Amino acid sequence: MSILKPFLERNGVLILDGGLATELERKGADLNHHLWSAKLLAEKPDLIRQVYRDYLHAGADCIATASYQASEEGLTAAGFSVFQARELMRFSVSLAIEERNIFSREHPDRIRPLVSASIGPYGAYLADGSEYTGKYEVEDSVMRDFHVSRLRLLADSEVDIIAFETIPSIREARIVLDVLGESTDKPAWISFQCRDETHVAGGTPIKECTELVNTYSQIEAIGINCVPPALVSPLINEITTEGTEKYIAVYPNSGEVYHADTKTWHGTGDPASCGIMAGEWFQKGARLIGGCCRTGPEHIASIRSTVG
Repeated sequence: MSILKPFLERNGVLILDGGLATELERKGADLNHHLWSAKLLAEKPDLIRQVYRDYLHAGADCIATASYQASEEGLTAAGFSVFQARELMRFSVSLAIEERNIFSREHPDRIRPLVSASIGPYGAYLADGSEYTGKYEVEDSVMRDFHVSRLRLLADSEVDIIAFETIPSIREARIVLDVLGESTDKPAWISFQCRDETHVAGGTPIKECTELVNTYSQIEAIGINCVPPALVSPLINEITTEGTEKYIAVYPNSGEVYHADTKTWHGTGDPASCGIMAGEWFQKGARLIGGCCRTGPEHIASIRSTVG
């Protein structure tokens, strides 16, 4: 059963949240760590709660769990036991669910927001910038095992939808899509990291990735995330030219440039222009619209004022 269709039939658009890590850093968190925002699940969960509230009040219809960079492998490498690692990943879900439910009780006029289980690529676990290239020196079986364990754990929860995010290659896309069908019947979306106006980060044309995704009925939306805003419209054109019955999701970064060696961003991003561009993305067919790294509640509010 579709989770997105009834929402979109009623609302027309689903406003996603923005960068979780961005807001955590603005609130004083130090995320220069291989676990990134996931480390705050253990250290400062109340900060994550505050960020969820900020995004929901800004107009987000969907908030993502703080699990993008959370995995048994990464958490145990940081000193947690396997049991603790699994509990922290489960906690990432309950934290988001609790805040969503509180918001819904306080705002009965709003359609109940969704909670997505954020699942980043294998390169996010490596924390070496390879999530932006897809160049991993591992066998497919290693990637498969990595994704199976956390997908099953996160899917066996109250999340509304699975979100495979920043997938850099068709190789990894094929692996996560196969694992999804073998692990759960929950709906999902998949969004790609792209290097230019026509190719995903690993070099495959986005059209070819769209063709692959079209064959998986469990996937409700295909999209792009953490790309510069200027690339979004051309990439939507490529997806729609190939043809798809999937909803289209777009949540770019602010336009700032990421330096993997220092794990820092450079440049500026304008919330107002983000809202203006969101109108164009909506006209081109995007129905899930939000922000990724370096975007905040002000960007989401701007998007909502334009298309929401």
